[in-house]
Amino acid sequence: MPTSFQVYARNGQKALPERPVNTYIDDPARYLPSEGLVNAVNVALALGQPLLLTGEPGTGKTRLAWHIAHFFGLGKPIVFNAQTSSAAKDLFYRYDALAHFQHAQTQKELLQPEEVERRYIRYQALGEAIRAGAPRVVLIDEIDKAPRDLPNDVLAALEDLRFDVPEINKQYPPEGQKLPAEHRPIIILTSNSEKGLPDAFLRRVVYYNIPFPEPAELLAILQLKTQNLSKEELEAIIRHFNLLRDENFVRLHKAPATAELIFWADLLQRSGFPILQLDDFEDLGSREKQALLTSYAVIAKTKEDHDALRKKMVMEKVDRKG
Repeated sequence: MPTSFQVYARNGQKALPERPVNTYIDDPARYLPSEGLVNAVNVALALGQPLLLTGEPGTGKTRLAWHIAHFFGLGKPIVFNAQTSSAAKDLFYRYDALAHFQHAQTQKELLQPEEVERRYIRYQALGEAIRAGAPRVVLIDEIDKAPRDLPNDVLAALEDLRFDVPEINKQYPPEGQKLPAEHRPIIILTSNSEKGLPDAFLRRVVYYNIPFPEPAELLAILQLKTQNLSKEELEAIIRHFNLLRDENFVRLHKAPATAELIFWADLLQRSGFPILQLDDFEDLGSREKQALLTSYAVIAKTKEDHDALRKKMVMEKVDRKG
């Protein structure tokens, strides 16, 4: 018989258990950039150039935009998720031509440009930032997924910081005006290096690759992102986590990154797992060992990786301290 889901009774009926949220995890004030990343941000700000970030998925590329926006009090970042079908115009606005056409077919009166704008124009990342009247942080996420000409279109758009909306015969900023320098958006671009980016684009951005943190950096990150865990417990979690990332111990198709570590530590704390026993996991009782294997659902994101961890942890004896 399968184990029952966790439930509690409410008026005699089964209901979901309480699911407290760890607000530390997504708190932009608790994002901890490395010294190298801070330096890269400062260079981009000084030059007024976009900052291009690479690094393993889960190393905090996208969350940096939230941290910068919070640090400078610029509101939430405006996010553009690049797609294989993205075009340069999509960075500024989207026009619902079909809905506008349907209206024109069923209504006799013509809409004024202001009404067309209100109903059928949706301003996107750069368009919203240019119209904001204040500096904003713009995150263009996974730009390597976009068509090859889009990165160069992004830079051309950033040079002018101007766009036309011909559907309503408008231009932002209005003709004859320029976007004030103090209103220029801060642009963060991320790439998972799935394909190369144009040389012309790379010449005009500030680049930084976020490396996987050292154990001391991981400890500082976890101390900011977790609750009710001692330094000794966090160090035990990091040692075990780095063991799972070690290809000499187990070869995973996708090595877990910082994001998985944070959620895994949070899960271990919530579940009451005996964290200090992670250094002696071979000696865990059957219930604790099963709980550890279950927790790997946060670490391993494919069936092959989960099977590899199960085999390694259950079937083999290893010298972890050697």
